[in-house]
Amino acid sequence: MKARITLEEYVAGGALMQLATLTAGGAPQACSVWYDFGFGPDVLRWISRHDRAHSLSIGDDPRVAGAIVSIPLEGLGQTVRGVSFTGHAQELPLEGIDRQITQFVARWPAASGALDPIRLAAGQTPTRLYELHIMQWVLFDEENFPDDPRQVVAAL
Repeated sequence: MKARITLEEYVAGGALMQLATLTAGGAPQACSVWYDFGFGPDVLRWISRHDRAHSLSIGDDPRVAGAIVSIPLEGLGQTVRGVSFTGHAQELPLEGIDRQITQFVARWPAASGALDPIRLAAGQTPTRLYELHIMQWVLFDEENFPDDPRQVVAAL
């Protein structure tokens, strides 16, 4: 239970996640995106242009992985704290996602123009909202779990 609570704190406190996707040819690629989150069910959401390489890859293969670092980076030798995850991602539809848009914009107000529901529904913005359904979390925390820092945490 402590691992789940710690994981949720780290995800909620983070801002940028590294996302790995697979190209149509199976080559891995990574990018960094600003994210929003939900728990129970566990999801991560981000915005991106629909013509970006990682966005196109999700259309070909929805399997993704990623990580969120939960410490300010100062240098080698720091105690590591963060999470990694695997799951399936999808581009959300252009309509009927008002709750997801509202939640994302509440966290990232600068996204309001890119996620304007009227412009989005009309296809007048290149930006889309993506959602990742978590299949598995891994909490890596050398501070709170020094004897066993790798904690597999079930997705809800």
